[in-house]
Amino acid sequence: MQKDIFERIIDFLHGASWAIVFFGALITFKIFFPLGFAITFFITIIYIILSLFLVLALDAFSTNKKRLAEAEKQTKLLEKIYSKHTK
Repeated sequence: MQKDIFERIIDFLHGASWAIVFFGALITFKIFFPLGFAITFFITIIYIILSLFLVLALDAFSTNKKRLAEAEKQTKLLEKIYSKHTK
């Protein structure tokens, strides 16, 4: 099944956002490590939590797009059923 351009962009951004989460957490950990492990660990966890909102937002876009497509299919089906019964 062919994906439209919107789905391809969302899939690409979804993968890129996971890469940002993983590599960003690693870089954040390495940058703040001279401050001590406890502070570094806390800052890294905060970074991961904040960056996961990007992943959740992209999942919400994808889910809403699928929900809209399903609603359009149901609307067409209901219109066919309605037109058959009103004649």
